[in-house]
Amino acid sequence: MGGDVVGAQWDGPGWREAARGWVTDQLGRHGRRVTGPVEERVRPWSLVWRVPTDAGDAWFKANSDGTRYEAGVLAALARLTPDRVPDPIAVDAGRGWSLLPDGGETLRELLGRHRDPGRWEQVLPEYADLQRTVTPHAGELLALGLPDHRPDLLPELFEALLQDDESLLVGREGGLTPEVYARLRGHAGRYAQDCRRLADLGVEASVQHDDLHDGNVFAGGDGHRFFDWGDASLAHPFGTLLVTLRSVAHTFDLPNGDPVLVRLRDAYLEAWTDRYDRATLREAAALAMTVTVVSRSLSWRRALRTTDPARAEYAAAVPGWLEELWEPAPL
Repeated sequence: MGGDVVGAQWDGPGWREAARGWVTDQLGRHGRRVTGPVEERVRPWSLVWRVPTDAGDAWFKANSDGTRYEAGVLAALARLTPDRVPDPIAVDAGRGWSLLPDGGETLRELLGRHRDPGRWEQVLPEYADLQRTVTPHAGELLALGLPDHRPDLLPELFEALLQDDESLLVGREGGLTPEVYARLRGHAGRYAQDCRRLADLGVEASVQHDDLHDGNVFAGGDGHRFFDWGDASLAHPFGTLLVTLRSVAHTFDLPNGDPVLVRLRDAYLEAWTDRYDRATLREAAALAMTVTVVSRSLSWRRALRTTDPARAEYAAAVPGWLEELWEPAPL
């Protein structure tokens, strides 16, 4: 599965008691008191608690080994872009723990009441601003463990992924057929060309959320805040559009190439028009949405680097994303 496979930390003896002690202590340092039992949600890649307190809910997240870097990256983003991510109450980067205040209404909840895809025209420029701000700090984020998916490295990562038969489930249920696997191997040269062209266009790498949909955005009155960075990498920033535009198309039943999707893409790209012409930016966006398919597969493989039996429920996502290489992009 691409690295050492380990059990989830929360399955260890005394882990929950230690985590509750940490949460209680950190809340106490901020003058808050736990007022009831936590509500727990567990996935193979994370454990999340809703913690009721006398000053509103708080949210504790513990990442698995494959996504442990999220806590440290979140703390760095909160320092670098304080208006764009939730301000953590506390972070223990070494253990992959974070404690956040309640972020309020999500964009998904808002759009459930007011079905207007145009809201994304406000969201995407704010996210682009985050990426532009973070760009000079790429080295700091890599030092915190953020995976490196820059275009010049993706061909090698793709070749290595193709050697991981266990993760790709070649010839097994939910996995790649031998025919599709052979086609992917034959596509490696073209994929490398696309990555080289994308790198040559010159847009600098930044943090790339890799799962930016309406469920991972808080829609506050003072702007939007982006959370759940467990799939993130240092990558071409425009790769974000792969998931975001597909999510918008799915939510609002829009066909590929719909003018709404074009408008959202251009609203996002506007942040880079001070340095690049629009034709270059649109070419880069199309290439980034293509090559980022491999990044999505890699992020799922990291998340499932665990012995948790529940990983089997999600295992098809790793080969499934690779099959998307030939699917038409939203634009």
